[in-house]
Amino acid sequence: MSTDTRDQDAEVAAAREPLAAFLAAWAGHDAPKAASYTDTPDGSASLLTSVLTNLKPSRTTIDDGEGRMRGEGKARFLFTVTMAVPGAGDVTWRSHAQVSDASGTWKVEFTSSLIHPELASGQTLALKSAGARAQVLDAEGDPLRAESLVGAVDPVSGKGASGLEARYDKTLSGGRKAARSLVVADRQSGRAVKELTGGAPAEGRPVHTTIDPRVQSAAADALTGTEVHAAIVAIDPRNGHILAAANRPGGFNRALEGRYPPGSVFKVVTAAALLAGGTKAESPAPCPKFAHVDGQRFENQKQFELPAGSTFADAFAQSCNTYFVEARDRLSDTELRDTAQAFGIGGSWDVGTTTYDGSVPASTSDNDKAAATIGQARVQASPLVIASVAATVKSGTFSQPVLVPDAVKKKHRAPAELDAGVTRELRELMRATVTSGSAHALRDLPGQPHAKTGTAEFGSGTPPRTHAWMIGYQGDSDLAWAVLLEDGGSGGADAGPVAQRFLRNLAG
Repeated sequence: MSTDTRDQDAEVAAAREPLAAFLAAWAGHDAPKAASYTDTPDGSASLLTSVLTNLKPSRTTIDDGEGRMRGEGKARFLFTVTMAVPGAGDVTWRSHAQVSDASGTWKVEFTSSLIHPELASGQTLALKSAGARAQVLDAEGDPLRAESLVGAVDPVSGKGASGLEARYDKTLSGGRKAARSLVVADRQSGRAVKELTGGAPAEGRPVHTTIDPRVQSAAADALTGTEVHAAIVAIDPRNGHILAAANRPGGFNRALEGRYPPGSVFKVVTAAALLAGGTKAESPAPCPKFAHVDGQRFENQKQFELPAGSTFADAFAQSCNTYFVEARDRLSDTELRDTAQAFGIGGSWDVGTTTYDGSVPASTSDNDKAAATIGQARVQASPLVIASVAATVKSGTFSQPVLVPDAVKKKHRAPAELDAGVTRELRELMRATVTSGSAHALRDLPGQPHAKTGTAEFGSGTPPRTHAWMIGYQGDSDLAWAVLLEDGGSGGADAGPVAQRFLRNLAG
């Protein structure tokens, strides 16, 4: 430490002693020892430890300068800190300390600004990447506005921490370690609040996605006000391009990664299997309140029943569980699994981001098959998978969904295709579900919507809790979609209005 001739003043010299010891311990990276010379040892040790941990300086030098009395028992000193910080080089700043005589002992008065003049209470010094990352872009080349898809960047390391920012960190950052800058950061959140030094920018390349900003905005707005966790996915049936993936709240990308029982929206797959086996839209379809399978009771929502003479088209449109359960005898133990494969379910999808691609195992018992016909038991899907089911009906052929085309190396191809006649009949069934069935919330909308509702039970409660689903596609445009409300009630009554808002938003 340097010595000033003015220190000959006895009080200034006495006050400088604890300050010199504090600064020497700080320069030696010994936070507890430095803190012992302050009037608030716990607070000063905590902040100094935070700063040293965040910056990891290889060398610290501190020079104290001019000191003078500021009243009885109080002295003020200037000092200069220089730290050699990996990635940021030598960082220097000037600060000041006040030393006071409390009960005959001189102590350094601790405040956050003592450590750095820009620090306020609750803040610390930290490092962040000084490089300008490239951005994740939508289909129009603008920054993608979809938090759950884009993800986050760690404010200190500058690396992608989640979502596409993490998956494509090397691409976005340029593949090299960016220079670091010194920042003031909030101690609780780690968020940088002020940049103190600059650094050389890193060169990265943007990541292009298929998200249509108009469709994404319509989906996000449709979820506004929902009181449960929810998601909407939209797909272009022609090529599988994901046009929207909205989640509420943000964070977990349930739209693409969530695993849920699909409930009655899976009846599109079951119907395809039955139609391939010879069932027709006009085939008789008894729909009682209950169906019993080896002691297990299945029932329709609110225990409704359809009148005598009802057809398969009626059972599908009204989502009659008991008919589909009783129809299990017409299906082999592997038939639902095999039919699901024609919709791409259970394959390994190369989408350009993390997805859950669904599972429909072969049936292991009569009860297992009965439950599977209505999308329960071990049948699992994400909103993306179920949106793709609707897209497959629209196009007639499964086209694997894609989010980042440049990253897709090998698309999954379905091992089987739907018969053209089956596809045609599925379209008619889904249109009737809107015009005269459980998807009546969409009845007055333009665009010839086709849909299927679903109410999927989960958990072991009595009565069971339910996820609300609705899937569909537009007859006059290239749009297929899925709506999910976690623990959200009924497909028709609860998911239906959300789907209606989404399609109205698109129609303007």
